[in-house]
Amino acid sequence: MAELLSLNAEVEEFKKEYFFRSGQAEEARQKENQAQIRIQSWFTTCKVQACLSHLHKKAIIIQKIWRGFRARARVRQMVKAAYFIMKMNFYEEMAVRIQRRWRGFFVRKYIHNFSARKSYLDRLAVKNNLVRRELDELEELEKRERSCLEKIKEQTAKVYQAHRLHHLLSTKQRPGVFMSPFSTVPHEMELLLRQVKYQAPTKLASRGSACPMGIPGSTDPSFTETLKSPWMKTTRTCCSRPALPPITSKKDQDLLRKPGEMWGQRVHCPDMMLCLQTTYTHLEEAQNQRRQHESERLKL
Repeated sequence: MAELLSLNAEVEEFKKEYFFRSGQAEEARQKENQAQIRIQSWFTTCKVQACLSHLHKKAIIIQKIWRGFRARARVRQMVKAAYFIMKMNFYEEMAVRIQRRWRGFFVRKYIHNFSARKSYLDRLAVKNNLVRRELDELEELEKRERSCLEKIKEQTAKVYQAHRLHHLLSTKQRPGVFMSPFSTVPHEMELLLRQVKYQAPTKLASRGSACPMGIPGSTDPSFTETLKSPWMKTTRTCCSRPALPPITSKKDQDLLRKPGEMWGQRVHCPDMMLCLQTTYTHLEEAQNQRRQHESERLKL
């Protein structure tokens, strides 16, 4: 009986111990479950991270290989294009050089002949020298004519002055203004006054009355006018120009004159038309005549 009671007591204690330990185990089980969950989650996370890292590395390797392949293909295409462009530029340059050589040869041989052009330039240089020589001769001739005209103008002015100062001529009784008693040689104006004849002052003097030595007088209406230009050349010189006939009638000239009067004036004054009948080649003809005379004189 005692044994049964002890057994019952042990059973009761075993139950209490079982329940206590079962409670502790339940509490520990929950903690262990949470720890297990944490460990499993951490392990799963590490496993997934390792897998993702591995996949990322493999993706990077694949992308690197693909991008390198694309870049190498693009570079090869660019190299081919650059080589093609360089080759085309080289061919174009060679074609331009060949065309330049051929065109130069064709132009020099068939269009612009060098020998013909050189001969033309030589002839042109000779012609230029001849023209310069002729221009120098013409300039010398014009200088002589201008000097001659200036001398004639001065002489005409002196004669006109002599006509105006004819009353100052020296006489046997009394010497004139231009005859100095201290000089052995008479003055130039004095000699000119001796050559010029006295002309009585009239209301309208004739045109050819005062023309000593072929020089127009002081009463000539055209005396105060300027002389002709030295570029105008006539067949007769101004020194050998004849005097015009005097005007007998004092009738004013109308706007329209009769043909008979014009023809009569032309018949009476044929030399007046000589200056209008010269051609524009008169200068060349005069130069040719002058050369012919010089050549004949040299031959003689």
